[in-house]
Amino acid sequence: MTPAGFAAHGVGGATDLPIPFIYAMVGASWALTISFAVLALAWKEPRFTSADDLETATPPPPARRPFVALIGLLLTGWVLLALYGGPDDASNGGVQAFYILVWVGLVPLALLAGHVWRDLSPWRTVAGDGIWAYPERLGYWPAAAGLFGFVWLELASSDPGSVEAVRRWVAIYAIAMLLGGLAFGQRWFDRADPFDVYSGLVAHLSPFVRNGRWGLYNPLRTLPTVPVAPGLVAVLAVLLGSTAYDSFSASPFWQSRTLTSAQHSAVLLVFCMVVGILFILAATATGGVDRSERRRLPGLLAHSLVPIVVGYVFAHYLTYLLEKGQAAFFALLDPLDRGWAPLGDPSVTYVLSEHTSTLAAIKVSCVVIGHVLAVVAAHDRALAVLPAAHRLSGQLAMLVLMVAYTFTGLYLLFSV
Repeated sequence: MTPAGFAAHGVGGATDLPIPFIYAMVGASWALTISFAVLALAWKEPRFTSADDLETATPPPPARRPFVALIGLLLTGWVLLALYGGPDDASNGGVQAFYILVWVGLVPLALLAGHVWRDLSPWRTVAGDGIWAYPERLGYWPAAAGLFGFVWLELASSDPGSVEAVRRWVAIYAIAMLLGGLAFGQRWFDRADPFDVYSGLVAHLSPFVRNGRWGLYNPLRTLPTVPVAPGLVAVLAVLLGSTAYDSFSASPFWQSRTLTSAQHSAVLLVFCMVVGILFILAATATGGVDRSERRRLPGLLAHSLVPIVVGYVFAHYLTYLLEKGQAAFFALLDPLDRGWAPLGDPSVTYVLSEHTSTLAAIKVSCVVIGHVLAVVAAHDRALAVLPAAHRLSGQLAMLVLMVAYTFTGLYLLFSV
C-alpha cells in the first residue's frame, strides 16, 4: 500500500493546472512558423558545426576540483543518512531529495554551472584509473538502462513512493557505480552513470560554462560537441519518452483505468521506443548517402533532442521543483526526523501555482523555445552531414517529427 502523501513521482504528483487551450495553440503555431522559416530561409551553410568538426576529438575535460568533490561527498553522505536513517514514510528527506533535488534539480544545475555533476560525483572521487579499458562498443547503453530503471521506479512500479524500494534502487545503483568505476575507471561514469550522462548532455546547452571554463557561450556552438557513441539515441529517447508518459499517465483517460505494474511498465517502454524509433526513421530519411553513412545519421543528429528534453522538463516539472523542492529541503534539515528546525517553522511558498496564467505562459514558452533550438541545431548539423543535393529534402522528415513532438508535448500538458 502506498504511504500517505505519496503518489506519482514518488513524492506526490504535479499540482499544476492544465494550460489553457489558447496558450497551447499559440505556442504550436509559433513553433510551426519558426520551424518552416528556419528550414526555408535560414543559412545554407553550417554555422555552428562543419564536417571537419565531426572528425575532431572532444578535448579532455579539466581536472576535477577537490573542494567541489569534497562537497559532493558531504552532500551524498547527508542524503544517504536521511534516506537510510530517516522515517519510512512520506516525510523521508532522502526520498524527496532523490526524486526532486537530484532528478529534476540536475537539469537547471547543469544549465547554470555546466557539468558540475562530474566534480560532485562521489563515485568518481573514490574510483581510480580502473583495471580494464571501457568497451566502447557498449557506448551509452548502460546509462540508458540505468535511466530507464529510474523512470520505471518513479512512474511505473507498483509503489514508487516506497522508501524501501528507493533504498534498494540506490543501493544497487551505488554498487554498480563503485564496481564499474573500479573496473573501468573514469570512462565508466562518462558512459554508464545515468545521472552523470544526463548532466553531461544538458551541460552542452549551458550558456555559461564550456568544458569547465566560465564565460558567455552560444549553446548552439557547444551543443554539437555532444560525444556520439552507441546508445546516445536510446538515452535521449528514455528521457523524452518518459516525460511524455508522465504527462499521459496523469490524464483522465489513463487515470480512469486500473492497470497492473506490468501494464504500466509496458506502456512506458512503448513511449520510449516510439520516440527513439521515430527519430531514427526521420534522421535516416534522406537520399544521397550510403548504408554506413545512413547508420551514423541518428547519432550525429541526436544532440538536437537535448533542447526538447530540457524544454519539456521545465514545462512539466518546474512547479514540482520550486514548490515540492522546498519541502524536500526542509526535510533534509532534519534527516533523522528528530524535530530539528534550524530555520524555524518551515513553510512552503507556492510561487507558481498561485499564478496560473504566468505558469501557463512559462510552460508553453519552455516547450516552444526547446523546439526552436532543436530545429536550428538539427538544421545546422544536417547542412554539415547531408549531401548538397539533399540538404533541404533530407530535413523534411526531421522537421515534421519535431513539430509532432511539440504538438504532442503541448497536448499532453493541456490534457492533464
